[in-house]
This record gives sequence, structure tokens and C-alpha cells, in this order.
Amino acid sequence: MPSRTLRLQLSAAAIVVAVFGLAMLWVSSASAATGLRDVVFVGNNWDGTADVIDPHQNYRRVTRINIIPDLQERLLEIYTNPVRLAYFLAIREAVGEGHDQYVDDMYSTPDGRLLVVSRPSLADVVAINLDTRQIVWRFQVDGQRSDHMAMSPDGKHVAVSASTGKVVHILDTATGQEVGRFPSGDSPHENNYSADGNRIYHASIGLVYTPADQPEFDSTKGERWFEIVDANTNQVLERIDMGQKLEEAGYPNMSSAVRPMALSPNESVVYFQVSFFHGFVEYNFNQDRVTRVAHLPNEVPEMPREQYLLDSAHHGIAMNSAGTKLCVAGTMSDYAAMVSRKTFAYKLLHLGEKPYWSTTSRDGRNCYVSWSGSDRISVISYDKEKEIARVPVGDHPQRIRTGNVRTDWLAAQ
Repeated sequence: MPSRTLRLQLSAAAIVVAVFGLAMLWVSSASAATGLRDVVFVGNNWDGTADVIDPHQNYRRVTRINIIPDLQERLLEIYTNPVRLAYFLAIREAVGEGHDQYVDDMYSTPDGRLLVVSRPSLADVVAINLDTRQIVWRFQVDGQRSDHMAMSPDGKHVAVSASTGKVVHILDTATGQEVGRFPSGDSPHENNYSADGNRIYHASIGLVYTPADQPEFDSTKGERWFEIVDANTNQVLERIDMGQKLEEAGYPNMSSAVRPMALSPNESVVYFQVSFFHGFVEYNFNQDRVTRVAHLPNEVPEMPREQYLLDSAHHGIAMNSAGTKLCVAGTMSDYAAMVSRKTFAYKLLHLGEKPYWSTTSRDGRNCYVSWSGSDRISVISYDKEKEIARVPVGDHPQRIRTGNVRTDWLAAQ
């Protein structure tokens, strides 16, 4: 049961989120006056690039950024280190479906000058100067692979998961220096900052690359935790086994591995996906329990669990700013689902192959979905529940993030 102090913190979050929301509206309206423009970054994992898309120009692709300008230097280091080489090749085959993973997650700094990117196969995080397109700092994570990230609301810090290091690094976005860290379970994965920047919601997913995928072998998947972390001290405030919480709620034999998640506007409820499940879970922080489970169609019923991509039936969930609808990436079933938060009624959209991520636009009105098997993204209206734009991108798009660039930089592209 969450402590009384933590419950008070979560209850007070609604007030802080409301104030923060008003501040963000002011920041958005003032961006033109400060020489900034919001854009969409799409990470193309297999070809090591990021596409920059302008939502204010009919989602025109503005430019493509090389995220691996130092690739030959990195490969020389890998090929001359037997341990690194073994992991590099293992990541290619076991995680990358035969491809090297060069772009997992990315965030631009608030001033629109740097793009901070995690590069899984290279086990690092780099910051690329958007003007020069050169690397200005590089941080090598613990272990052999970097993964999901999150940027603090003030843009000063980025949290990056070290997949084999069982740790999350907190980096200074200006310098790349580590300013903190906190422990995780096996395969640290998803990170989300609270709106006020005081907490990090983190989850580890366990050994998703092993073939022991049936429920009776669940214990072989390692430690899988949902963690609430104090972002100021990097202390783990709560560590929750969501598989146990699901069993207590009447849903036995479900995985403890929390995949992507979406917080309600007041941050009292989190919606998350778990390994092998076609749907998502609603968990109430104040009640400390699973309150509902949404079942979405399994359109590959004959597919054995061992063929699920890194144990993911679904991988991607986002919520509109009004807190009334969710946008779900049905990865193995090749659909996006627009879901009513109130009733869990849904509409399926078959718009491509292997959707791998969903995120909400800065104005909260649209959902961006990456179709990693089709090399494009969709812009889906929450209100209309239909695709309003389609943008071709690079090889195997995964993470999509909104961010800032300078208006003079944008005009020069």
C-alpha cells in the first residue's frame, strides 16, 4: 500500500498538473515570439536516422538527420572488443530482428539546439547539434544496450534505461554528465516524468528475448517492477509487482512486465500494457489496485506467444489532453485502436504493419502512430477517430516525440 506521504503527493498532483497545463499553453502560444517552432521527431531505428516533420505545414518532412555520424569509430571499438562484439551481434539477432538498432528514443532540448538520442546497439546516448549535425557529447550506459528515455519537464535532465545494466541513468542534457541514477529490475524500459517533474514512473520488462514465454515459465523472466521514483533524490518511493496486482484483481497468469504507459491528466491513474496481452490495464494509485482491464481483439490467435515481438502483443499507448480517449498500438495485430476511456469501447484502424509506438501531439488533439513494418507514420484525430495525414519516413520507425527547433533553423532546411 502506498505510504500516506506518497498518497498526499499523488493527490496534490492534480493541482500542480492544472497549473502546469496552463503554463504549457502559454509556452506554446509564445513559441513564435521566442523564435521556436514545435515539430515532430521520428526515430528510424534500423537506418540510424531521425526525420523532422512540421505539423504546421501539412506534416511536411523537413529534413532527415544522421544519428550515427561516428559509426565507423564505434564499430572499430566494438570489433576490437570481444565482449562488446558478442553483445552487438546478439542485439542484432535477438532484439533487432537481424538489424542493428541505432535509434531508440530521442528528445530535443527546450531551446531547440540539441537532439538527445539513445542508440541501443552502440550502448550510448548522444546529443547532436542540429546546426552542425555533429555529436557534442556522448555517454556510455552501464552494460551493453541503451533503451527508452524521458526528458524532465524543464528539459534539464534525461532519464535513460540501461537494458543490461539494471539501472536508469539521469543525465544533464547540456553536458551529458551523469547527475544521478536509480536501480531497476531486469531490462529497464519505460520512463515517464510527472508533469511537475518531481517523480519518475519507471518499469522494467524482464528477459523478453528468451523463448520461455508460457505462463508456467513466467518466473524465468527475471525481476519486473513498476517503480515510482523521487526525481529530486533518485530514491525509489514505491516498487510494485503489477502481475501480483492483476492476480489480486482477478486476472491470474498475466505478466508483471509493464510496457508503454499513459498517465491520466491528474496523474491519479495509469494505463499500461503488459507482455503478451492484447489490451491494457487501468491502475489507480490512490486505491493501490487494478480497477479495470480493457480487452482488445487478438487478430493473430494462431500465432504462438514465442513469435510475439519481444513479448509485445501491443506496444504503444497514449491519451488525449482531455483525458477522454486512448490511442493504442496493436503491434502484433497490425492495428491502431481509438478507445473511450470511460467505456473502453473502441474503433480499430488498419493503416499499416507492425505499429510500434503512439504518442499525442503537443496540442493534445491528434495521435501519432509509427508503422514500423510500413516505414511511415499516421496522424490520427482523436475526435474523428480517423487518419488525417500519412507521412513516409525511414527504415523501421519506432519512437515519435514532439519537440522544439529554432525558426531560423527550420527556415534554412
